[in-house]
Amino acid sequence: MLSLKDVYVGEPTVLGHQRDQPVLSAIRKTRVDAGELALSELNLAGDRQADLSVHGGPDKAVYVYPVEHYPVWTAEGYSVAHGDFGENLSVHGALESDARIGDVWAWGDALVQVAQPRHPCFKLAMHTGRKDVVPAMIDTNRCGWYLRVLRPGTVPTAGPLELVERTEGPTVAETFLVAAANYARLPEPGTMLELAERVLSTDTLPAGYRKGIQSKVDRARESLPVDLG
Repeated sequence: MLSLKDVYVGEPTVLGHQRDQPVLSAIRKTRVDAGELALSELNLAGDRQADLSVHGGPDKAVYVYPVEHYPVWTAEGYSVAHGDFGENLSVHGALESDARIGDVWAWGDALVQVAQPRHPCFKLAMHTGRKDVVPAMIDTNRCGWYLRVLRPGTVPTAGPLELVERTEGPTVAETFLVAAANYARLPEPGTMLELAERVLSTDTLPAGYRKGIQSKVDRARESLPVDLG
């Protein structure tokens, strides 16, 4: 069972500076103390994104992160606590290898759907003070995932989320793997490309995310000196 532990929201603030210019981000979240709050098709109440060209939108309305990852990060020497990865929902009971693209969950009055994995950027490194956190997240698949909102509503800030539709689509972990892979360095790139084709056939995967994977697959098929079928 997927259990919601905490909900976090945040508004854009100055995270730091890069080339003497302020970097705005909403990765710093505050835990919601109220028992429930409103969820729209784009955001939880009180939550916004700074750069809408790469963050937010219908396919990235809510960011989910498993609490099971935090003890592992801590054991690896990262000083992080729940909420530090910018998640909206801290959940227990499902990892990236469990959640499938297209799965639908009932959350209070709302219905939400697993849309795509999260890919880390330099703002996560700035927030945690660790440049190596980005490659570490990529290498370990501890990425979390985004939800799209199929039906807005009032949602609780703790308690169970009910799985109402289980798909046969790829897991979040599989999807993240093919999106982040360096096909040229794989000993058996054909195997990864087969998985990539399965991911690309998933109807509920956002078009923009699919386009990025397709571009990598096309380049790999053109450049790798092997018979990939």
